Order: sequence, then structure tokens, then C-alpha cells
Amino acid sequence: MQIKYSSTRGGETSLSYEDVLLSGLARDGGLFMPDEWPSFSQSELQDMKHLNYAQLAAKVMEPFIKPYLSKIEILEICKETYSSFNNGVAPLHQLKNNTYILELFHGPTFAFKDYAMQFLSRAFNKTLKDRKKRAVILGATSGDTGSAALEAFKRQDNIDIFILFPNERVSEVQQKQMTWINELGAHALSVKTDFDGCQLIVKDCFEDLSFKDQISLSAINSINWVRLLPQIVYYFYSALKVGAPEEEIIFSVPTGNFGNILAGWMAKKIGLPISKLICGSNQNDILTRFFKSGVMERKNVIPSYSPSMDIQVSSNFERLLYVINELDSEKVKKQMFDFKSNGKFEINNEQLQNINNLFAAYMVSDLETLEIIKNVYHDYDYLLDPHSAVGYGALQKAINNDLVSEDTPVVSLACAHPAKFPGIIEKSLNFQPHMPSALQKIMDSEEHFKIIEPNLEEVKSFIRSNVRS
Repeated sequence: MQIKYSSTRGGETSLSYEDVLLSGLARDGGLFMPDEWPSFSQSELQDMKHLNYAQLAAKVMEPFIKPYLSKIEILEICKETYSSFNNGVAPLHQLKNNTYILELFHGPTFAFKDYAMQFLSRAFNKTLKDRKKRAVILGATSGDTGSAALEAFKRQDNIDIFILFPNERVSEVQQKQMTWINELGAHALSVKTDFDGCQLIVKDCFEDLSFKDQISLSAINSINWVRLLPQIVYYFYSALKVGAPEEEIIFSVPTGNFGNILAGWMAKKIGLPISKLICGSNQNDILTRFFKSGVMERKNVIPSYSPSMDIQVSSNFERLLYVINELDSEKVKKQMFDFKSNGKFEINNEQLQNINNLFAAYMVSDLETLEIIKNVYHDYDYLLDPHSAVGYGALQKAINNDLVSEDTPVVSLACAHPAKFPGIIEKSLNFQPHMPSALQKIMDSEEHFKIIEPNLEEVKSFIRSNVRS
């Protein structure tokens, strides 16, 4: 079986894995989804318990990729991808009985984005070499995606990468991780807008099809389907460690652009027994409001202590919306047009009830974030970064609302190293976290970036002028 992919808006159908990888965003502005889904049986899940992380990653991703890469090729890429991770890959820390923290910050840039980006760079490199092509990668970041992408894609002769980040709206460490890189073909642009403004410029670049074709534009944000694939794996890995497949597992996920928690939904779709996905929002709570009311309504972004989640347009939600609408691309197209034009769309009560069988959502304020960091440190001698604190705080609210029983294994995702947010940690605990030596070296480095206006033509002009032939 070879899985084909189609746009959520109906304009492109039956594309291959390689075409989806290199396209990123569909030509009609939609996002790619598989036309059919593999499914892992109970016995296959049992067998997965004995695999190491690279072997499990290859097993989970293979059905989506074959026949473009063989089993052996996928496994080799996975081994190479995760060999650079420190302290093991996706270690679990037991906080208390049946409650675990999944540490996803042991990659090269100390954030969960490394799991996908390190794989994606190797997948791109293989396909481009096979096709004797070059590509220009364009992405927007609210913090961690940019550093993970620049780190993964730098020094590649057949790829130029351009990352847009919101000016003065990422943490100092996050900015340094992007701007210390001084390599040919790697560009960080600080745009005088918020993340949603950066993301809009990226989407507009992709929707200008002549520009896209002229420079072979591709995407590494989670709008790229292949970016999501490696993120499914750590749901399997952690669930199998804490009781699956015999027991159903609950995951709590700090959520901004909806890619990480959507990977959890995908894991359930292909057979992992997940009983609940808890969506943690900061004060930019568009997703929490949606899961309560069925209305997706954009408001102004409010800078918070968890800047990577300062988002009011969760791009990946379109994929779930496609499923909610029973794969009716016309409905999706209309709702996304309404959202772009009026900042609002809604689903009906039956649809809302159906998705709330799996999802629950809670908002965690800045003040609550500080309290959670303090309480978890004092009670368990464990340090959470502010984003991970939002995820853990949402879990506590779910417990208080009797959505989680004491007997159910719960995994809360820790998505970034606390040293990336020293000011917030100090605000909560009156001390700064220990900074790993690799991160300290970056903080002492010179920065290389350009500040640019949020102007589509200016961004396109910069890209054209800096693409290597």
C-alpha cells in the first residue's frame, strides 16, 4: 500500500510523500492529509515495546513514507537523527504516582522541535539529491521552530533557509539560538509584527504560485505534513513505557499552533490507546475558547511568559477541521475564508460534542504559570519551563474537573529546557536555572540577523536577492 495525500481544500489530490514533502503548503492554500491511514494492532503495539527509539520511529513512520524510502533507509535516517540527542531520547520523569513528565528538550537546540526538524532536514536532503534539485525553505517561528530549523538545515549546499521571527517577541535565548548562526544560505529575519503576522507572510509567499515556483519554495513549519510525522513517535514511545496498550493514556500538551497536539490525535488515529488529549493554552486562549464554544474567533495577541504560544491563528487546526467536516473540502474552504476575512468561524453542537470526547482545553494565566513553576519545584524538586508549566497546569485543572482518574497514567509534555527562559524562572523562584555549556556558548556569540518591516514584497525581495544559484 502506498499512501497518497490530498489538500484540505480540495485543489490537489493523490500526491506522493515526496511531492508533499517538497511542497509544504498545497497550491490552493490548504494543508495535506493522507487519503487513508495505517492502523497498528494490539499485537503490533506489544511488539513495539521492545524497540529502541530509532527503531520505533522507523516502524511508526514507514507506512506514510514507503516506497520512496526503504525500511533500511528510514531506519538509518532515524538512527542518525536521534544519535545527537543528550541524556537519552524522550526520557520520562515520574513526578508522582501515574503522573509523568515527557522531557522533549534534549536535542541540539533544547526544544521538542528538534525531534521533527532533525529528521526533516535529512528527509529533504535525500529527496533533493535523488531528484537533483535545490529548494528554498521559508518558515515562521514563535521561538523554538526557527532555531531548530536553522540548526538542522545549515551548511546544506542544495538548500537556502529563511526564518521569520517576531521582533522583540521571542526570549533572548531563543533569539540568540537563531541569530548566532552565520552560515551561507541560513538567514534569520526579525519582522516588526507578531507571530501571526510572520505566519501570514509565509502563507502569502506560498500562495503567490509564480514566486513559489520561481525559487522552489518549501516549508518546514508544521504546515508541512512530513514535519508532523516524527512527532507522532514520542506519543507511542512514552505511552508504551507507562502502560499502553493494556491501558489508555492521557496526554497534556502546551499548545499554540496545534501541531504537537495534532500529532497526538494522529497517534490515536493509527491505533495508540489515548483516552484524552488536554490542550493547554496561555492567555492567548483561542483554542480553549473554541473547545468550549465551537467558535474560533481571533483576538489580539497578548505577550506572555510563554512566548512560543503567543498565537491567535493555529494553522494546523485546519487539519482537524477537515476531519470534523467529514473530509468536505468545500466546507473547510469556506470556513477558512471566513476566518481570514472576518477572524471567525464556527462548528455545530454535534461536531463540538464529538471532538470534545477526545479533547479538553484549559487556559493557564501568567500568574498561574509562575505559581505552577514554584509549586512543582518545591513539591517535587523539578524545574518546568513556562510552556511546560502551562501544559502541567492544564492537567491539574482537568484533574480538578474530574476528567482524570487517579488510576489513569498521565503524561505531560515538557517542550523546552528551562534555561531558555531564565527571566521567567527567576521571577517565579528568585534564581536562574543552570545553563548548559552549549547554550552558554551561544549566548556569548555575536548575532547575525536583519530587522525587516512586515511587508510581503520586501520579504520576497530579500529572499530573491539572497538565494544561491
